[in-house]
Amino acid sequence: MSTGSQWESDERRSIGKLVGQLSEQGARLVRAEIDLAKAEMAATAKKAGVGIGLLVGAGFFGFFAFATLVATAVLGLANAVDAWLAALIIAVVLLVITAILALLGKNKLQSGTPPVESTKENLKLDVDAVKGGMHS
Repeated sequence: MSTGSQWESDERRSIGKLVGQLSEQGARLVRAEIDLAKAEMAATAKKAGVGIGLLVGAGFFGFFAFATLVATAVLGLANAVDAWLAALIIAVVLLVITAILALLGKNKLQSGTPPVESTKENLKLDVDAVKGGMHS
C-alpha cells in the first residue's frame, strides 16, 4: 500500500509541476507576444512618421509650385489686359474655386456624419438584449 500511495503522490507532484510549468511558460509566451507587438508597432509608427514628414514636405513645395503657376497666369493674362486687372481676375477665379470646394466639403462632412441619436438607440437595444439573455 505504501508504494501505491507513494506513486500517486509522485504523480500528483509531477502533474502539479507540469501545470505550474505550463502556466509559467504561457505567461512568458504572452509577454513575448506583447513585446513583439510593441516592437512591430514602433517600427510601423516610425515608418508612418517618415511618410508623414515626406508628405508635409511635398505639400510645402506643392504650395509654392501652385503659387508660381498663379503668378504665371497673372503675367500671361497681363499681356491681354492691364496687370492689376489680370491679378484681380485670377484672384476672383481662385476665390470662386475656393468657395465651391468649401461648400462641397461641408456637404460631404454633413452627409458622412452618423446620426448620434440612432447610434445611442441601437446601443441601448443591444444592452437590453444582453440583459434579457442573462435573465433567461
